[in-house]
Amino acid sequence: MKPLRFVGSSLDDLQNFPAEARRDAGFELDAVQRGLMPSDFKPMLNVGQGAYEIRIHAQGEWRVIYVAKVESAVYVLHAFHKTTTKTSKSDIALAASRYRQIAS
Repeated sequence: MKPLRFVGSSLDDLQNFPAEARRDAGFELDAVQRGLMPSDFKPMLNVGQGAYEIRIHAQGEWRVIYVAKVESAVYVLHAFHKTTTKTSKSDIALAASRYRQIAS
């Protein structure tokens, strides 16, 4: 089972999710750690190769962007509350910046 590594403020951001959304995110990240895919996800090619967005529908819309292609760990790049139908450019840019940090 791969360990989780949180990049930047992603752990604090995830801890600020409502309890139900936080629990759902934990179940989904546990599956990823075991080499499985989350139950509701989409590839985030604009963040980087191998990056995915976990979609959580509990007390609103919540997202966790991660990359698991690195052998050593699952990296959580960004966790946020989604308030619009399209992921904001600032959320994508932040996740992409953190992706570059782990890729180098």
